[in-house]
Amino acid sequence: MEREALRQELAAITADATKWVQQRRVLGEAKVWLERPLPPGRGEEPSTATPPPELSLPAESAPNANPQPPWAPSLEAFYVQVRGCRRCGLAAKRQHLVFGEGDPRARLAFVGEAPGADEDAQGRPFVGAAGQLLDKIIIGMGLRRSQVYICNLIKCRPPFNRDPEEAEVAACRPYLEQQLALLKPRVIVALGRHAAQALTGSGEGIGKLRGQDLQWQGALLVPTYHPSALLRDERLKRPVWEDMKRVLKALEAAQP
Repeated sequence: MEREALRQELAAITADATKWVQQRRVLGEAKVWLERPLPPGRGEEPSTATPPPELSLPAESAPNANPQPPWAPSLEAFYVQVRGCRRCGLAAKRQHLVFGEGDPRARLAFVGEAPGADEDAQGRPFVGAAGQLLDKIIIGMGLRRSQVYICNLIKCRPPFNRDPEEAEVAACRPYLEQQLALLKPRVIVALGRHAAQALTGSGEGIGKLRGQDLQWQGALLVPTYHPSALLRDERLKRPVWEDMKRVLKALEAAQP
């Protein structure tokens, strides 16, 4: 009797499980392959009605290796759109695409050159030694990192932190431009030569671009030295701080 009761219990569990799988299959949530139809009374009721059409449930799209406009209308959706980018050879060796982070309504944006080893490992911009110095600069301005937006011109790390190549800049520049267009900051700080040249279209060095009255789509554009340059030459700290005072003055003037 105990064996018969166990057999009946197992048969009931199997029937319930099979019925659940059949319902999920109709809804399109799972593809179930059966060698033969189940007989009536074993989890599948006989039916003379026309079964409903299979439905396709929404699923996360596969990463796009070559993202193209129209671009997504928010920073979060834009990241999803470009996260699988493989437009240039840098994607082959990256650990993470380093998109950017910060307040999506920030009035101040910092744009660097490219991720380094720490950024590539964590998927976040400016987290290494240069990033720690940038954090100190932001704090010195009376702000917090969470109040600004930080990103790079190049979203994948160049090998050995070499300078970005022309093709790599061409591949990534549309992403930076869309990020800034969505952000609409009042002030953009271009950290280093590559970011400054990409946003100005100029071939001049950072020493000559500093201090000029520049704009990018209505925002004040302030080129200054990259924090990594300050780690190599402390004499650059004073001109960078002069540039940050200009940034603060512009933000104060832009207060509603």
